[in-house]
Amino acid sequence: MHTVIHWFRRDLRLTDNTALHAASQGGARVIPVFILSKWTTSHAWTGANRQSFLCDCLRSLDANLRAIGARLILREGDAVEELCRLAKETAATEIFFNRDPDPWGRSVEERLTKAAAQEGLHCRAFKDVAIHERQEVLTGAGEPFRVFTPYSRAWAKLSKPPVLPAVKTLPAIPETASLELPDLSRWNLPPAGGGLLPGGEKAARERLKDFVARRSLHYADTRDLPSVPGTSRLSQDLRFGLLSPREVHRKCLDAADQADATGRGSLMKFIAEIVWREFYMQILWNFPSVLELEFNPKFRGMTWPGDLRGLDAWAHGETGFPIVDAAMRELRETGFMHNRCRMITAMFLTKDLHLDWRLGERHFMQFLMDGEIASNNGGWQWSAGTGADAAPYFRIQNPWSQTLRYDPDAAYIKKWIPALRDVPAKRLCEPPAPGTRLARDYPPPIVDHAASRDLTLALFKSAGSR
Repeated sequence: MHTVIHWFRRDLRLTDNTALHAASQGGARVIPVFILSKWTTSHAWTGANRQSFLCDCLRSLDANLRAIGARLILREGDAVEELCRLAKETAATEIFFNRDPDPWGRSVEERLTKAAAQEGLHCRAFKDVAIHERQEVLTGAGEPFRVFTPYSRAWAKLSKPPVLPAVKTLPAIPETASLELPDLSRWNLPPAGGGLLPGGEKAARERLKDFVARRSLHYADTRDLPSVPGTSRLSQDLRFGLLSPREVHRKCLDAADQADATGRGSLMKFIAEIVWREFYMQILWNFPSVLELEFNPKFRGMTWPGDLRGLDAWAHGETGFPIVDAAMRELRETGFMHNRCRMITAMFLTKDLHLDWRLGERHFMQFLMDGEIASNNGGWQWSAGTGADAAPYFRIQNPWSQTLRYDPDAAYIKKWIPALRDVPAKRLCEPPAPGTRLARDYPPPIVDHAASRDLTLALFKSAGSR
């Protein structure tokens, strides 16, 4: 029996895992491995919430592999070095993996392919993270799309890959050195928030089943209400590959076929969010400079004159704008923020506090369980008015009117800000008199929204006219 390695990355599941399925089909002994990043101080692009969820996922994956005859091998350090070392130890001849959509992951793949070839190893890479990746969805001129709506139309016309069955059995693997399953102490991280969802494929599949059966038919009506469990809550499951996008898409299409017109419309609205995810992935693939620069070149180098003290107030939910503060507190505690609130808080940072979107992008990546580089960057640039298919710079959400529209009874606000629980909801939908507080233990607004809006318009007009 020959031996191959399956390198787990963003595909921590046994069901519909393209590379794992392929590795298991040739009668080989499969060595399942995950390479832990080796850093021991707080990292700019992750934090305790996401790493804690990852640890949960790895424990679940190891248990699932043991149930079918194998186990998860854990190594730590440079992925190229560790994979080549493991191949020597196990006499493996091939390395199977699913491709990564971000620039860092792709650079590792390129190094691995070269290093493996020098060792006489064959690398086999597969499409898995997206239904349509990289340059599959192109304009008639063969160029990548820059605007979502035509991209989504072209995406919908393409045939979709099948959903693969779960891997049911793997041959036992020989005695192989492995690290213990990690916890947060491995990275010297503080405790995670107390409200994180459970990780692992089983928990993710239960969330998918619950969403399709109970909430998907009303998604269009409830998706913007932060106090209502109206979203899918699958974003972290797609981020870590506990679910495949193919299966989520297929189950939603099947449910739409059985639904009435209203339910079908809601399901198609949700499917559009899957397409947005892939739109941002192809933007990052084709225009990797978006991680450093504004996608719209006319806004590159523009001034962000905000005071960094505002960043601290925003990050800790102490701005005096209740809907903003509730969302930022939810993020710290649960590793999640409702999508409507992501837009509100991002526009507040960039257009009320006049702080660089990159500061907010980094903060979200440090606290979000579902921190997806492409989607996070795309969402921040969209909100800031600088990105692909972005909200026009003059679209500036008013936190008070957003509260009135999406949290009129203040249920969401009062859940996350105890100091405001006795304040009438109506008062939380309009700004207090200048310098006054909505409650004794809650700060007054740190900026005047109307004045901030005027400055934002001036800043963008100045940048756009250069």
